[in-house]
Amino acid sequence: MTTTLEKPAPARDSARSFMDTVFRARELSIGGALALLILGTWIANPGFLDDQGIKDLLLNSSILVLLAVGQSVVVITRNIDLSVGSVTGLTAFACGHFVSGTDRSALTVVLLGLGLGVVCGLVSGALVSFGRVPALVVTLGMLYVIQGVDHAWAHGEQINAVNVPDGVLALGTGSILGIPYLPLISAAVLVATGYFLRTYRTGRELYAIGSNPEAARLAGIPIRRRILAAYAFSGAVAGFAGALWLARFGTVVADAASGWELTVVSAVVVGGVAITGGTGAVWGAALGALLLTTIGSALVVLKVDSFWQQAITGMLLLAAITTDRIVQVRTTGALRKRSRR
Repeated sequence: MTTTLEKPAPARDSARSFMDTVFRARELSIGGALALLILGTWIANPGFLDDQGIKDLLLNSSILVLLAVGQSVVVITRNIDLSVGSVTGLTAFACGHFVSGTDRSALTVVLLGLGLGVVCGLVSGALVSFGRVPALVVTLGMLYVIQGVDHAWAHGEQINAVNVPDGVLALGTGSILGIPYLPLISAAVLVATGYFLRTYRTGRELYAIGSNPEAARLAGIPIRRRILAAYAFSGAVAGFAGALWLARFGTVVADAASGWELTVVSAVVVGGVAITGGTGAVWGAALGALLLTTIGSALVVLKVDSFWQQAITGMLLLAAITTDRIVQVRTTGALRKRSRR
């Protein structure tokens, strides 16, 4: 009796190891594809990798990397957050409206962005975790609600860079040893989140929830609170990204970051975070974000129609989801065979 109960554990461990190997291989393949893309574009146009070109590439990818990190934490729990773009736009406009014509500090802007983002994340998380409403429905609804609030508030108003305090703009334009602040901030958030997910018990519990919610519940993991926390984190990161958006561009309109939701999800899934939850790492999501940004920049340098960026992103997303499905089917088959033995 005891032997029978213990047999599935090695099978599950082997299957998990198989999946981790596949997704780690995908991260390596994305890194290789990114290197080839950069090399090919540089050969076609050597100016692509000059000092300004590298700086622009880092700046353009920073906010997307941040949003991909926040989204990854939610997707790992087998959920999704389609409101991150709208939250970013709302917080960017709110922060701009708050500091316009004043001398308020960058710290104030960041704290405001974080606060608004957390509130939005908690609303979505509460409906998903405690209200048990499907995440797709909740976050899609939040997307439209936030967009409506943003447009009703803005009434066509635009925040201009000349009215934004220099201290806030310096956050988006300043640098240390030639490296802009924004990519350094994104890297710090990325490293901290990756370390937390892999090292702390709470982070591992998020993976357990995504892998098998019922088993996680039986193990005593507070699923609802963990999912709520994941959405709060995603909202906080989106709010932070909104504050950085204001610092980066200075000029903000009501529909800032509109349509970024699917780009963020694409970056996460292409980067190896399984849409079915429980597998993947924020490092891969960051690579996916960097790859998509580089594709966009390369197409501009090569003077290719921007339509192809959307087409390529869609193809990469379909390929990633297909790969996830194949891995899941093979893993399930391997588990069944081992259980019979």
